[in-house]
Amino acid sequence: MERAAEIELARQLLAGTPEAFDRFVDHFRAKIFHYSRIMCGHREDAEEVVQETLLRVFENFGQLREPEHVRAWVFRIAKNACLIKRRKSVYAPQQELSLDELMPARAPGGDPMKIEIADWSGLPEDEVLRSELQHVLEDAIANMPEIYRSVMLLRDVEELSTEDTAQVLDLNTDAVKTRLHRARLLARKQIDTYLRANGQAVERN
Repeated sequence: MERAAEIELARQLLAGTPEAFDRFVDHFRAKIFHYSRIMCGHREDAEEVVQETLLRVFENFGQLREPEHVRAWVFRIAKNACLIKRRKSVYAPQQELSLDELMPARAPGGDPMKIEIADWSGLPEDEVLRSELQHVLEDAIANMPEIYRSVMLLRDVEELSTEDTAQVLDLNTDAVKTRLHRARLLARKQIDTYLRANGQAVERN
């Protein structure tokens, strides 16, 4: 229903429906902020990216050719605004970790180490714990190299299709699939560490 509502809003905007843009802004503001905060790494930068993105959307909405892909179109604008902001920001990191620094070491024979993941099905049905887990996931995404962070945000958080994600990031679909697989692996490792630590705490109690 959310995706259908976005498409309808886009069509109303293209048709010049009064107040459609206000509803469009209300719908997308939080999404753009969440994406920008994790991509840019700082709240102040993210707030500026939101304003810049919505301004560009307003100025260029007539260029939207396919209302069905409005979410991808909006996030492409947000991605470009975030890249520009990161280059200028005082909060931008001096360097980003490479994937090799985050992946497990190789076995003595040179083969990749297998990563054992804790059983997520045993996670207690506790709202506080699940809220903490959400923060762990967001931290995991925020600490990824940018090329993996952007793919996971668009595919798993904003639920864009592989094709739309590829269009937003100027990649081919195979690259999106490869980066998403690696991003999910990095996220699972961090969540697994949290789950194992939580399980030990439960046992002690």
